[in-house]
Amino acid sequence: MADGNGQTNQQDRPVGELVKELSEQTSTLVRKEVELAKAELAEKGKKAGIGAGMFGGAGLFGFFAFAGLTATFILALSEAMAPWLAALIVTVVYGAIAGVLALQGKNKVKEAGPPVPEAAVDSTKEDVAWIKTRAKSARE
Repeated sequence: MADGNGQTNQQDRPVGELVKELSEQTSTLVRKEVELAKAELAEKGKKAGIGAGMFGGAGLFGFFAFAGLTATFILALSEAMAPWLAALIVTVVYGAIAGVLALQGKNKVKEAGPPVPEAAVDSTKEDVAWIKTRAKSARE
C-alpha cells in the first residue's frame, strides 16, 4: 500500500527486497565511512607534516644556538680549570639532561596512544546501533 508520498510501507514490502536494500545501504554506508576515515587521516597527516617541517627548521637553528651556548659554557669554565675538564663537565651535564628528557618523552608517547580516526569510529558505532535498532523494529 502506498502512503501519501507514493512510497510503499516497509511492512508491505517483501523481506527479500528489504534485505537487498539493507545490503545496498550497508555497502554504501561502509564506503562512506571509509572515505570519511581517509579524509580525516589525510587532514591530520597534512597538519602533522607541516608541523614536523617547522619543528625541523626550529631544530636546525636551535642546534646552532645550542652549539654556540656550549662553546660559551666551555670557555667560561676554562677560565677556572683545564679546557678539557671544562668540556667534560659540560658534556656530562648535557648527557644527564638528555637522559631525563628521553625518559619523559617515552612516557608521553605511551600516554598518547595510537592515532585513530575518532570521528569515523564514532560515526560507525552510531551507524551500527541504528542498523541494529532498525533490524529489531523490522522483526516486530
